[in-house]
Amino acid sequence: MSRSYSLIPASLILALLAACATPVEREREAASDALHVAFDDYFDTQIERNPLYATFLGDHRFNDRLAITIAPDYRVETLAIEKEYLQRVEAIDPELLDHQDRLSREIFIREREGAIRGYQFPSHLLPLNQFRNMGNTMAQLGSGQGAQPFNNEGDYRNFIGRMQDFERWVDQAIANMREGMAAGVVQPGILMERTADQLRAHMVDEPEDSLFWAPMKELPGDMSDSARASLKSDYRQAISDTLIPSYRRLHAFILDEYLPQTLPVDGMHGLPDGDAWYAHLVAQTTTTDLSPAEIHEIGLAEVERIHGEIHQVMADVDFDGSLHDFFEFTATDPQFYVSEPEYLIQAYEDLREFVDEAAKELFDLTPEADYEIRPVEPFRERSAAGASYMRPAADRSRPGIFYVNTYDLSARPLWAVESLFLHEAVPGHHFQIALQQEQDHLPRFRQFGGNTAFIEGWALYAEAIGPEMGLYEDPYQYFGMLNAELWRAIRLVVDTGLHYHGWTREEVLDYMFANSAVGEARAVSEAERYMAIPSQALAYKIGQLEIQRLRRAAEEALGDRFDVRRFHNMILSNGAVPLDILEDEVQRWVDEQRS
Repeated sequence: MSRSYSLIPASLILALLAACATPVEREREAASDALHVAFDDYFDTQIERNPLYATFLGDHRFNDRLAITIAPDYRVETLAIEKEYLQRVEAIDPELLDHQDRLSREIFIREREGAIRGYQFPSHLLPLNQFRNMGNTMAQLGSGQGAQPFNNEGDYRNFIGRMQDFERWVDQAIANMREGMAAGVVQPGILMERTADQLRAHMVDEPEDSLFWAPMKELPGDMSDSARASLKSDYRQAISDTLIPSYRRLHAFILDEYLPQTLPVDGMHGLPDGDAWYAHLVAQTTTTDLSPAEIHEIGLAEVERIHGEIHQVMADVDFDGSLHDFFEFTATDPQFYVSEPEYLIQAYEDLREFVDEAAKELFDLTPEADYEIRPVEPFRERSAAGASYMRPAADRSRPGIFYVNTYDLSARPLWAVESLFLHEAVPGHHFQIALQQEQDHLPRFRQFGGNTAFIEGWALYAEAIGPEMGLYEDPYQYFGMLNAELWRAIRLVVDTGLHYHGWTREEVLDYMFANSAVGEARAVSEAERYMAIPSQALAYKIGQLEIQRLRRAAEEALGDRFDVRRFHNMILSNGAVPLDILEDEVQRWVDEQRS
């Protein structure tokens, strides 16, 4: 009988099974199918309308384009799309869906609602600063060291197309900023001074002196002489006639027109409807109902708590002096610093094998994608954070990248190495982001999306589990972890201080110097980062505190049945979900473990 069944086509078997399904089962299947079609349609629409996003995901169909997302017609179309898909997904009855589909539906609806609410605030009138600068993005892509491929002649000509679109983007950005100047929606002056410095780096006299010429020095070996000559001519012309003039025009506009009319204060409270705008960003970033005032108080309490733990480290190393003396000692003593950038990179490389092995004790769900450790590129190192992570290509053609900032080595202490490694690489951003991309059971908007509070909260949680991995045995490395946590607590204070309580940049710097072991270069960079991307800095500590709280609750509820690997599997396999939804998921997991 089994042999006779094997002769029946699979399609016929599926048709027979479908015919046997009950009306309720067919209704559930139809609801699930409709939901996933909506998700796929939305994601495909976003990929095509956001070609840079596609490139960073490893989808190279649109590498010749740069969407002008700040243009009025683009914004109108985007808002219409958000509303259309919100209505489409809301119309699907959640009672007909299984758990994961209900979860996806809830997250999707929340994301669309948040995006729609955001349209009441004119973010398009603030199209760039030193942290969100399309000029920097173009340079990363065009250097040949980023996500833009340069493997054949078509790849090179694709980037020529992107250069041409960048010219259009610059014209739109200038138009938007002029509109913002008229409406009082402008950036603080210091941020645009930094931005002008970044743009100036690409204003060279000869195309061959440009960073963008670097890919031309490594043309594919199988390209004919005539194709090489033609491509070089076209590429040189695109750089000299389109790209460099665009940088010059944007740079001149900032210096001559924009800087004289920049914001006279340093926080969002100085913008029209700035308090409501900042509150919206806080809610979007933290995925909680915490107010800026409440977050400020949490930050103050955490700073005090962590100071107490640092005092214990001081006792462990027999340090004789005050907390401020210890901060000064750790910030200046030569034993904590290297003299050359390559030595700092090597300090991180030396950790790699140990951490990768130690992670196996706490994780058995790990990404297949690999990661590299690289220095931040010179053109953006002055304003970049101390470290950052770039996700791998979805098709694994490019690994994840852990960027280490080697600018001003006097601000890059060795005692920060272990905690930064855990945060940016393993088991922090690389584990969470790369693994999320590999979860094929998730719809693509969850595979490649997520919220900042979960993403950064996980990375800070990853720092805190260092002792469970055998790290921080050196008291100064443990101090590095505490100082990193302290820094995130300080962020709660100063971000809300800037944008809600009306602090100045100088008051932020004073608070940093008084409460942490931070060098001037990093303090300035970080303070200006909070000015540039309001609320983003709140995500780390709020997310970490919530993940830690949920783990403690699960441990208490399960006792000996608590398995940290299973807990981590559950957290990571769902992707970066909003924090209140994460709470529900942890409780559901606890109930399953009990049964």
